[in-house]
Amino acid sequence: MKSSRLQIKVVVADDHEIFRDGLKLMISHLENISLTGEAENGRELIALVEKEQPDVVITDIKMPLMDGIEATRYLTQQYPTIGVIALSMFDEEQLVIEMLEAGALGYLLKNSDKSELIEAINAVYMNDHYYCKRTTGRLAQMIARSKNLKHAKTAEPELSEREREIVQLICQEYTNKQIGEKLFISTRTVEGYRMKILEKMNAKNTVGIVIAAMKQGIYTPDAVS
Repeated sequence: MKSSRLQIKVVVADDHEIFRDGLKLMISHLENISLTGEAENGRELIALVEKEQPDVVITDIKMPLMDGIEATRYLTQQYPTIGVIALSMFDEEQLVIEMLEAGALGYLLKNSDKSELIEAINAVYMNDHYYCKRTTGRLAQMIARSKNLKHAKTAEPELSEREREIVQLICQEYTNKQIGEKLFISTRTVEGYRMKILEKMNAKNTVGIVIAAMKQGIYTPDAVS
């Protein structure tokens, strides 16, 4: 298993120089993460990966010459130990699914903050999935229903009846306050349950809870339109 204490080598691919510069500046201030190269398109990305042998690739989906989907499909076949993070806009849900099916371990919205970037890099470096915290309920359902995604096979968590009840409400996008009001318990108590649920389901955020709950049959939503 990889150690999270090692220097994590990252390469970035995006056809917008201003965005790459911003990401480069953000990463330059991180202690255990270093940017070792950048590319403008999928072809350059593949050549860069072959040269630099990074641990993590952060790539835009839409790029000229070769897009992020095709590049990711090639990289994850040729370099299966490299973790790929897709960069997405708000309106690219189907493209996110295609990136994940191509082998990306996670995705971030392009305006994600530094703390989430760090969390995502560390997660995929350890071969874990990472889904942006602002993933819509619809996209979470699409991810969970996709039959081609690589998901770690884990045993169904041993949740109490109250925890299952809270999972159901989380999946229906209730806030902690709304869950507390519905179940006649305090918001603080709900927060405590949520932390235990995250741990039991091996999820990093609410999106992970929704996807795990659907994969394990704990929650079955209406069909995605």
